[in-house]
Amino acid sequence: MRRQRSAKIVATLGPASSSPEMIETLFLAGVDVFRLNFSHGKPEEHRARYDAIRAVEKKQGRPIGVMADMQGPKLRVGTFADGKVRLETGKRFRLDLAKAPGDARRAPLPHPEIFAAIEPGTELLLDDGNIRLKVDSCGKDFAETLVVTGGDLSDRKGVNVPNAVLPLSALTPKDRADLAFALDLGADWIALSFVQRPDDVAEARKLINGRAGILVKLEKPAAIRRLHEILELADSAMVARGDLGVEMPPEDVPPVQRQIIHACRLLGKPVVVATQMLESMVRAPVPTRAEASDVATAVYEGADAVMLSAETAAGSWPVEAVTMMDRIIRRVQADPLYFAGLKADSGTPEHTTSDAISHAARDVAETVGAAAIVSYTTSGATAVRAARERPQVPVLALTSKIETARRLAIVWGLHCVHSRDVHNFNDMVQRATLVANKEGFAASGDRIVVTAGVPFGTPGATNVLRIAWVEGR
Repeated sequence: MRRQRSAKIVATLGPASSSPEMIETLFLAGVDVFRLNFSHGKPEEHRARYDAIRAVEKKQGRPIGVMADMQGPKLRVGTFADGKVRLETGKRFRLDLAKAPGDARRAPLPHPEIFAAIEPGTELLLDDGNIRLKVDSCGKDFAETLVVTGGDLSDRKGVNVPNAVLPLSALTPKDRADLAFALDLGADWIALSFVQRPDDVAEARKLINGRAGILVKLEKPAAIRRLHEILELADSAMVARGDLGVEMPPEDVPPVQRQIIHACRLLGKPVVVATQMLESMVRAPVPTRAEASDVATAVYEGADAVMLSAETAAGSWPVEAVTMMDRIIRRVQADPLYFAGLKADSGTPEHTTSDAISHAARDVAETVGAAAIVSYTTSGATAVRAARERPQVPVLALTSKIETARRLAIVWGLHCVHSRDVHNFNDMVQRATLVANKEGFAASGDRIVVTAGVPFGTPGATNVLRIAWVEGR
């Protein structure tokens, strides 16, 4: 099954999309990677969804990626005596470690790590930023604040501390249990929440130990300040605009999105843009024009994938949301300015043999009018390099490892094929032409550009480029 687009679609599974029939329908509509959200659902529910995905993969003969999204630390106020209070702008409000239910003057905040990180002048955001407090004075177990923006506050609403690095691991005990379960299940990507510093990624990498790719969710200003250090340690990234939009002004989110996409493209790390992309389709069968433009903007900027959350997990129109996203991506790709923009923003290749070959493959393919680029890959590095160049011709990623094929499903422009290993150069060329023809990318008489690493099976060693003619079956 060939997608008629390069940018990929990630869709979240949930109550509206958990049946095997719906999962197959979503895949046929255009989903490339399914997201299992461990903030919700029981392990047995995630296992059933995973098994259904793999059943679709076997039936359709196409590798499908699975992303396990860790919940991360959840910071919340405690409870109130009456369940809800109203905070008045300009009034004082105290937060402390006392367990007594709160009222209009104070509330319990059972997170000593917050008190350890804040100082006078620190801003606290409650209830997704609807309520803003400014710290006047604080200690190890309290904070006296001024209500900058008031409103109703009820039990266990979330707390954000945008301008502080909290002494918290990105992985809670729940996350560690979920991580072990997801790895045993066979997840291809682990999405890491609450990343603040490079150490958070290093900690996760030790636990994952190469069993899955690490996708960092960039949702905190502290992570943006150390973006390049974090991306160097990660395998992929997500522009998590929900929490990012709470912790920074709305007008800052679009340039930060562009900054992240640009940084990932330069490093050759897949990047996903997520949150509220077609939010109105949770309840409506069509999106707003602004939402369509939002998806298009991410695609124009060069994102590898765009993601649906509540639209497919809990919405009334999950299939229509995927279909609409597919249509938007294909329309953008049909714009003559699309590839021109990607090429202008591609950056300079690194001074390595692998980058030189990948860069040349794009130029050669476009110069000779090749039907496709075929990349042999073991670890996925060769194919990712080919995709980083954003060629106008399709890229077939051939690998003997099904795990690699599944992981590459998130990468821009890659059509992944699980293929038998090759043993010599002639076998490689013959196999590439046969697969390109069989998968519908090249007809008899077409030319293809083949890249690989020799000796075969050496991860990351892209050092061969070959132009080959396709013969009919």
